[in-house]
Amino acid sequence: MKHLEIAGQTGVSQILVGERLENAGAHLPENTRVIVITDETVNRLYSQKMPDAERIVIGCGEPSKTLDTAAFIYRRLIDLEADRSVFLFGVGGGIVCDITGFVAATYLRGVRFASAATTLLAQVDASVGGKTGVNLDGYKNMVGVFYQPGFVICDPHLLKTLPGHEVVSGFAEIIKHAAIADAGYFGRLETRAEEAMALIPEVIEQIVYDSVVIKSDIVNRDEREKGERRKLNFGHTLGHAIEKTIGCSHGQAVSAGMVAAARLSVKKGLLCESDMQRLSGLLACFGLPVSLPADPAAVYDALARDKKREADFIWFVLLSAIGDCMVSPVALTELQAVLDL
Repeated sequence: MKHLEIAGQTGVSQILVGERLENAGAHLPENTRVIVITDETVNRLYSQKMPDAERIVIGCGEPSKTLDTAAFIYRRLIDLEADRSVFLFGVGGGIVCDITGFVAATYLRGVRFASAATTLLAQVDASVGGKTGVNLDGYKNMVGVFYQPGFVICDPHLLKTLPGHEVVSGFAEIIKHAAIADAGYFGRLETRAEEAMALIPEVIEQIVYDSVVIKSDIVNRDEREKGERRKLNFGHTLGHAIEKTIGCSHGQAVSAGMVAAARLSVKKGLLCESDMQRLSGLLACFGLPVSLPADPAAVYDALARDKKREADFIWFVLLSAIGDCMVSPVALTELQAVLDL
């Protein structure tokens, strides 16, 4: 097991890469009431591995990541007479991790929580860093708060039951981390793509660790996304707009968003064409799209409502090289030029 730490304003979060879900009890607070929050699929697959505790089960997928689901959990907690001493333990993918954190931050003005991330996407991104939230009217994470989990378990053995498209989606975030912060890591992904896609335990555990190192380092410097943390949005500004418009997976949308952002970086003279081709090639190698058939007008409308918008520009992540990026204010009108997705 490898261990990382994030020190946030709402507490210190321990990231346990390689720990097993069945060992979660060793990390839960003693003599404390624990309530598990999970979804229907994870409950069916891993019920026996979860702590022996009361359980709240929600639906699966993005349609469940709403204020209505949060209200359902609040009501169940009230029915269970959960007080401020309760400890919530989210077991699931990014949606479960996000909504558990959001509920923990807001129920009785804040109770403690932790997560066990069961998808690749959650292990390298959604469960790490303290961002919590729900969607509103199809807009991603429009309601949320920063709230650090006590710990996060990233168990590579849980990934074996993931559908192929879920594995691919996680690799979009992994490639993002390498593209913005570590050229050596990017090169290792290029040479070990086949082993990574096969989810060989020692290979995937190292990849998860390398990604979490990058994210935790950035979050430790800028927990609330005032500057440095904006780099983690590479591909996401356009990606979220695409995802809302055509309903594709998060990973597919972010992949196309990264290529569009790289194309804009080349157009602005920041990135060489060969680096853009390397990025596109690695994404394609992992089965991710370099473009998607989205309506430019609809994508632009979604961009205009992005939470990172300020007046007539959006804080946008541009690549200057593989392993290096910058955050720059980009006019909404300038983004129209790269909406040929």
